[in-house]
Amino acid sequence: MTHNPHTTYADLLAAITADSGTEIINPATDEVVGTYRQATVEDLNEAVSTARAAQREFAGLSDAERSQLLLQAADAIEASGEALVELLSREQGKPLNGPNARFEVGACAAWLRATASFDSPDYTAVDDDITATVSYRPLGVVGAIGPWNWPMMITVWQIAPALRMGNAVVIKPSEYTPLSVLALVKVINTVLPEDLVQVVAGGGEVGAALSTHGGIDKLMFTGSTATGKKIVEASAQGLTRLTLELGGNDAGIVLEDADPAAIAGDLFWGAFINTGQTCAAMKRLYVPAALYDDVCAALVAVAQASPMGVGLEEENVLGPLQNKQQFDIVDRLVKEATAAGARVLVGADPDYGAPGNFYPTTLVADIDPDNPLVVEEQFGPALPIIKYEDLDWAIEEANKLDVGLGSSVWSSDRAKAREVAARLEAGTTWINSHGAVDPRVPFGGIKSSGYGVEFGTEGLKGLAYPHIING
Repeated sequence: MTHNPHTTYADLLAAITADSGTEIINPATDEVVGTYRQATVEDLNEAVSTARAAQREFAGLSDAERSQLLLQAADAIEASGEALVELLSREQGKPLNGPNARFEVGACAAWLRATASFDSPDYTAVDDDITATVSYRPLGVVGAIGPWNWPMMITVWQIAPALRMGNAVVIKPSEYTPLSVLALVKVINTVLPEDLVQVVAGGGEVGAALSTHGGIDKLMFTGSTATGKKIVEASAQGLTRLTLELGGNDAGIVLEDADPAAIAGDLFWGAFINTGQTCAAMKRLYVPAALYDDVCAALVAVAQASPMGVGLEEENVLGPLQNKQQFDIVDRLVKEATAAGARVLVGADPDYGAPGNFYPTTLVADIDPDNPLVVEEQFGPALPIIKYEDLDWAIEEANKLDVGLGSSVWSSDRAKAREVAARLEAGTTWINSHGAVDPRVPFGGIKSSGYGVEFGTEGLKGLAYPHIING
């Protein structure tokens, strides 16, 4: 447990890169970032066994001691912060600035510190008839399968509560962004007990084996609804506990009393954070006819003032799609919208011959509410803006899809906004913002957006089981 942070990019990359193996390509430049060795199912089996042995001793630490380790992990991340930021930008594509790479690495440290600060969920219930002590005990080994859009931050969302509650963790990162997770864990393992947190950077067969592994006591997954359903089926045989944060298609509703100029910036970033590659980003926007032209114009102005380009260039705040598969999805949906008569306000028309997976920041107006760009999750920089005449209709449209991660209401009247928010079907509804998460506040979805919650004391409870001593 010697504290030896990898403070330069070159040192960090050297610590995780295999001499030969699978290449990772920078989605902004098409250049090789590094190589890593593809782990196998045998590697997974060994990691689970090793983690379980380490967990037995770790579970014996006090809650205060485990919290202290989380604080030390946060310090280690900050000591290697710029090296982690550069690797994340090169591998994922996100720019250094804006709500992107520096934001994500900073959030990793912030989440660890917040998770260390929460009150223990343990409690005692006492009255004339009962004395019951409720102690939340570790489950054992937690499996964590992460996505490629926020690879470091979401890994910390999975690691931090698992460790706080006394578990070991075996992580299977996305095949698109394994270097970021390998580097993050390399850094925090300079302060954590040996073997407690393991990374198994393999392909789909490793993820499938993790979801059926008899040595995994809890599985946390962030990713697509389709993969989430496969995990539910695979985990049924062992009754493995699950927390699933799946796809979304978040709706935002602007009310007639809103000020278009005042909300435009927050509307834009609610949709285009991480270049639209965020589960809880706003994916469809409903605007009243009386404000429609003004909201559209205000959003175009923000889009035109938000530079897109290679992440390592400091001025850029929007980057490429992380992978060609996602580029193709966005491209298809925008083409289908325009073919059906929707109007492009800005964007579309990518340069197919240029390096990288850059899709221009795109705003689409006058679109049918049942167009695929509205009803399918685009997960990229293309926002459909739907005009409405009747607020009840807009609420019904927002609720009609079989997803429910987030939603938002935009209004100058807080009471009216809360009234509308109460009618929306989602795990979280924001007012005059969209997608802002807080480590103290539970976060999760309904419908096909998953189940279970993360963050706060409620999130801690999901990584433990209550043992009750009654009498």
